[in-house]
Amino acid sequence: MTVLFQNMDTYFGQQYPAATAMPMLEVICSLIGWLCLYFLFVCTFTQRGPEWNCRLVTLSHGVLIVLLTAYVVFVDGPWPFTHAGTENTELQSFALAVCLGYFFFDMGWCVFYHTEGPVMLAHHAASIAGILLALLMGVSGCETCGVIFGSELTNPLLQTRWFLRQVGLYDSLLGDAVDLLFILLFATVRVGVGTVMFYCELTSPRTSMIMKLGGVVMYGLAWVFMVDIARFGYKKSKAKYKRWIENHKLKDMDRQKELPANHGHMRQGIVVWRYIHGWMHSYTATDLH
Repeated sequence: MTVLFQNMDTYFGQQYPAATAMPMLEVICSLIGWLCLYFLFVCTFTQRGPEWNCRLVTLSHGVLIVLLTAYVVFVDGPWPFTHAGTENTELQSFALAVCLGYFFFDMGWCVFYHTEGPVMLAHHAASIAGILLALLMGVSGCETCGVIFGSELTNPLLQTRWFLRQVGLYDSLLGDAVDLLFILLFATVRVGVGTVMFYCELTSPRTSMIMKLGGVVMYGLAWVFMVDIARFGYKKSKAKYKRWIENHKLKDMDRQKELPANHGHMRQGIVVWRYIHGWMHSYTATDLH
């Protein structure tokens, strides 16, 4: 891996002077850090399988990288919608290195355990290529951090959904809330705001053609995921509606069963009342005589 980075650094360093400062060491340290965290989870959760521990790493990365890229985009700047294609700042390069190290780890884990399909592997490969190009060329870190923020914003919810399913709490109000929030965030941020970001990147005169092609790939994958999520939301809503109708019918049937019983109790009460009333009337008449 070090030889690969050195060869690519030499090539891109001739094309882009800023690439000579590529944070290769930060990427390697990031990869080692995520590996160490994974093995820490393996030693801690001995009763759980490899996917449990990998998803804990994914959840940790999602929270960390969302906070880091949010600071890069909204506080440190510059604004990705107006400065796409500009030179990377040190903080942008650091955030990209942390994220790239994680994607190397996760890509290797997915290939080793054969847990993901071609679409997710293509997403990982495109993410690695895009981040690597941004680091090597020393430009477009601004919009790349923005894309990472939008892409990873929903990731903690996705992992939470998986953990809820594992512990038997998914079929609850909490599981429904997580699914609803995930769908809303994905549609509004990754597709809605992502469309604006995609347009700004394509129209920016500073953005290189290869980064624009990468943006096309990532935007297309986002729509593939959006279609799958829309299907999932439709199926779950349909199942929830059918369950609600069935429960409503069962309640109506229970009410109809209770009505004859209540009427029987009312008739018995009337008979008892008439008997008591007649007895009291006869007792009073006897006393008068």
